[in-house]
Amino acid sequence: MTRRNPFEETERMFEQLNRGFGELDSSLPGSISIDVEDADDAYVVTADLPGFERDDIEVQVENNTLTLRATREESTEEEETDYLHRERSTASLSRSVTLPDPVAESDASASYNNGVLTVTLPKRDPETGGTNIPVN
Repeated sequence: MTRRNPFEETERMFEQLNRGFGELDSSLPGSISIDVEDADDAYVVTADLPGFERDDIEVQVENNTLTLRATREESTEEEETDYLHRERSTASLSRSVTLPDPVAESDASASYNNGVLTVTLPKRDPETGGTNIPVN
C-alpha cells in the first residue's frame, strides 16, 4: 500500500497556481512577453520589444529576479495654418521574473537585435546585491 504525501500534493497545487499567475501576467497591458530557457549552465531570457531603441531598455537582476523595463516617448509635429500641432504618445512596459537558481550577475549579458532582447544569465552560487546589465 502506498501512502499519499500531503506535502507533494500541496507543492503541485502551488506550482499549478504559479503557472496560472504567470500566464495572467504576460497577458496584461504594459507587460512584456518572454521565454525563459534553462540552457544547463545559464538561463537565457528572450523578450519581444518591437519599436523600442536600445537606449529605451533597462535590464536589472537582483536577488534572482530579472526585471526588464522599456519606455519610449514619441512626438510628431505638423505645421498648420497659424499654429503648431503636436501629438505625443508614450509606451512603458515592464516584466519581472524570478529565476529558480542563483545567477552570476556580474557575468550576465544582454543583446538587442530587430526588436528581440536576449539576456544570458550564467548560473552560480548564491550572492546578494543587484547588478544593472548593459544592453549591447
